[in-house]
Amino acid sequence: MAHPMSAFGAVHTILSLVPLVAGLAAFKRYGKIDPATSIGKMYWIGMAASVVTAFGLSSTGGFNPGHALGLLTLVVMAVATLVTRVAFLGRTAVYLQVVLMSFSFLLLMVPGTNETLSRLPAGHPIGNGPDSAPVQMALAGVFVLFVIGTVYQLVQLRRQTVRQARA
Repeated sequence: MAHPMSAFGAVHTILSLVPLVAGLAAFKRYGKIDPATSIGKMYWIGMAASVVTAFGLSSTGGFNPGHALGLLTLVVMAVATLVTRVAFLGRTAVYLQVVLMSFSFLLLMVPGTNETLSRLPAGHPIGNGPDSAPVQMALAGVFVLFVIGTVYQLVQLRRQTVRQARA
């Protein structure tokens, strides 16, 4: 059974919804999360707030794998934001940025999926932590969606690049 959610946990959860909504909005509007757009900046701010507030939460007491995942997410996003400034990467940089920003969204979904399935429905949650079969199956589904979505974004980016080259 999951621990009851604290007030700080509720604040963290609300902050975690910001990058979720911003990421989905960016995918819908631009076909990718672009850190240079206003939606991309909102995604960045929301993700950073979510990661920072996660450090105030720990059911085990102290640094845990969720905290490490949060730090990894921030590193991935920082690299994604800066990669387009690396001259020797050329046109590859925009493809790397798409993959890395999509990966950051996947990393957001890992604890989100675990926590949601380990808490809901209230009183009879579907899962019981990251090792439970329902959570692992859901995470496998999230990973498949990540792969499909990332490949789709890369194909769309390639088509756009080819069209621009012909124009």
